[in-house]
Amino acid sequence: MRLESVARTPEAYQRPLTEQQIQAMADRLLGDVEVTAAVELGDGTYNTTYRVELGRGDVPACILRVAPEPARQYRSERGFMRSEHAAAPYFAPIAALLPRTLGVDFTHQVVGRDYMFQTIVPGIPARIGLQNYPREEWGPFFRQLGEISRRIHAVHGDHFGPLSPLGRPAHATWSDAVHAMLGDIIADLDDAEIPADDVREVLAIAVQGKDVLDEIETPSLLHGDLWTINVMLAEHAPEPTVTGLFDCDRVIWGDPESDWAIYRAAGRPGTERDAFWTGYGPLDPAPHAAWRRTLYEARNVAAVRLERFRLGLDLAESYDELRTVIGRLA
Repeated sequence: MRLESVARTPEAYQRPLTEQQIQAMADRLLGDVEVTAAVELGDGTYNTTYRVELGRGDVPACILRVAPEPARQYRSERGFMRSEHAAAPYFAPIAALLPRTLGVDFTHQVVGRDYMFQTIVPGIPARIGLQNYPREEWGPFFRQLGEISRRIHAVHGDHFGPLSPLGRPAHATWSDAVHAMLGDIIADLDDAEIPADDVREVLAIAVQGKDVLDEIETPSLLHGDLWTINVMLAEHAPEPTVTGLFDCDRVIWGDPESDWAIYRAAGRPGTERDAFWTGYGPLDPAPHAAWRRTLYEARNVAAVRLERFRLGLDLAESYDELRTVIGRLA
């Protein structure tokens, strides 16, 4: 087997696999097959992901995704792969765009981590493919993201919060879910000895705004991480054309306007991102809805702080950014 792993420090969050582990995982889920090559893909920031070449004709190559060990998962990110697996039937409206799961193993008998094999989504990563077009021609891409988000958000559930119960319970109200998400982020930051007083301030504001949050009575399906990094494009299309998307592991039930794609699309008004709203439709203009969106922005800034810490990046900017958002909530 030809094994290529991303060079990382020993303390890095993502940990590589050995040839023996990858072959054992393939034997368990794919049957009697030889893995001829496994090349780690470095774009992700949570799972350890490989493109795996197989010595068989029906599935010549696939993707292997391996979650962090349970003890290394943050409270706010616990059971992500299990949530994604549980959510698959609910993503039916966009199933043609998603990878198919070839096998999944949560037993921890082969390695002490959750893992799955999936088909390869066709196309090239959007972060690369978009560079083949002038920026003024990126509008169709963002319009498609809006259309996809609208189709996802039209799916409704019977509770708020995570789909997987692993360490993260379901909630009867949206306010309870938001309070729990913020509380988990605070606990994670505390464990990492990262100052979190500003996030505590956000939680206090969210508790005061319980009634405004609970105006959201219908749980909608949220992808949680839909943006350029998790989208594939057709390689030679006359305009940017989405061929697939992946990494639905941050999926939850919640307010559609709290989804990551909404936050990202609203982040640069007056740019090509405005085409998102052509595909999605307008946001709720009511003052309470605007307040909720600002609160969600604060939650996202706090969550990104934790991710930046995991990646060994500077955190100073997140404190200035969150202070500005809190000022808009007051």
